[in-house]
Amino acid sequence: MTSAGMTHAIEVSGLTKRFGDFTAVDQVGFHVETGEIFGYLGANGAGKSTTTRMLCGLLQPSEGTATVAGADVARDPRGVKRAIGYMSQKFSLYLDLSPLENLQFFAGAQGLRGKARKRGVAEALDRAGLADRAHVRTGALPGGVRQRLALASARLHAPAVLFLDEPPAGVAPDARRQLWRAIRAVAAQGTTVFV
Repeated sequence: MTSAGMTHAIEVSGLTKRFGDFTAVDQVGFHVETGEIFGYLGANGAGKSTTTRMLCGLLQPSEGTATVAGADVARDPRGVKRAIGYMSQKFSLYLDLSPLENLQFFAGAQGLRGKARKRGVAEALDRAGLADRAHVRTGALPGGVRQRLALASARLHAPAVLFLDEPPAGVAPDARRQLWRAIRAVAAQGTTVFV
């Protein structure tokens, strides 16, 4: 707990990952407050991706502990996966589908059904500024608009923690500013953002 009574959205202590004799992550420790935008920075090969994979419940730690949204990454990786959203650096939605079709697909994959799915998709289109382009092929959209769509897709199920892998990479400066405004708005609503 923090002095203000808030719990940590992410708590990491002594986190280590070894692959045979190679130590990729060595005794990492930090915490991230609820609603904080946390930048995890380092040189190539420093272990950022390996740490993130452990925090997303995709890779078992060799040592140490970590919880994400209250779920232990080693003992409850499924709980971690239910509590998080993830947006990869490489655009991961379907270019041949429309924004509406992409969001409908991912809403279903995230377990949204019926009215909750319909409402979530409509809100995501609105957040991404794509209500008027819901039926355009996603591949025809500019890179910055696609990134806003990917962010909206990662948020469909209202995750407690949102992991973003270099979100503004490869987009124009104006689109980058718009994306960061959207990310700050996500955090202002109480979602923790791990960049």
